Amino acid sequence: MKKLLLIALCGVFFVGCKVKKKVTYGHRKKPNTTQRTTNPKSTVDGDGRYAMPEDKGRFVRYSFNSVEEYIDTFSEIAQLEMKTYGIPASITLAQGLLESGFGRGELALKTNNHFGIKCHKGWSGDYELHDDDAKGECFRKYNHPMYSYRDHSEFLKNRSRYAFLFNYRATDYKKWATGLRKAGYATDKRYPQKLISLIEKYQLHRFDKGYTKSANQRRDNVEEKVKKEVYIVKKGDTLYSISKKYAVSVDDLKRWNYMYDNTIAVGQKLTVQIKKFN
Repeated sequence: MKKLLLIALCGVFFVGCKVKKKVTYGHRKKPNTTQRTTNPKSTVDGDGRYAMPEDKGRFVRYSFNSVEEYIDTFSEIAQLEMKTYGIPASITLAQGLLESGFGRGELALKTNNHFGIKCHKGWSGDYELHDDDAKGECFRKYNHPMYSYRDHSEFLKNRSRYAFLFNYRATDYKKWATGLRKAGYATDKRYPQKLISLIEKYQLHRFDKGYTKSANQRRDNVEEKVKKEVYIVKKGDTLYSISKKYAVSVDDLKRWNYMYDNTIAVGQKLTVQIKKFN
């Protein structure tokens, strides 16, 4: 009798105590694709530019809770870009804040494009269609916001209409702000005032302090002439062989032609800049 009672109790309080439990597995949690950025650990390449992080081919969406968080995230990047290209860090940060809605605008969230740079002729990277001045315009897309910051620097540095800006002191953010509007960067007549207001409100000019020109920038100041040639890719050509032909670097070839890999095709036209110095 006692034995039967013990078995009954086991059945009430320990259901299945002698039966293997059924194990249920939940859905595997998807990796989080929204995260805060952190300041990059930078290294300097052979041309005196800091090396970009490796593009792992995966888009990661970043979010920011405040303007201050955005500034804290990208201030070091803006300073490194200033050291390399001579664009005031204050201007870069102010443009990033304004164009991206401090990283929370629709375009920035979809593309990591913090400067509203459109595809333009020659863009071979990823893109997204977005309504702006017209419906369904093509905008550049980046897997990491740092690539947007680098592209912004090269966009200004390699277009002739912005060349006069680099005659201004890199600490004169007011001249840069009005110069950008004059060069046609934005159609908004109040664009310079908006940049200056952001710079002064958040004291972004503090990031311009301590700037000295790099060796490459000092060399640019003594350039006598820059001659541009167009090279048509032939069968058997590689970027390396073309770079040797013109005594330039592969990185420069890619930068001049807005290329993000080493792929070229027969018949493709490549711009080559040949520099002569005093």
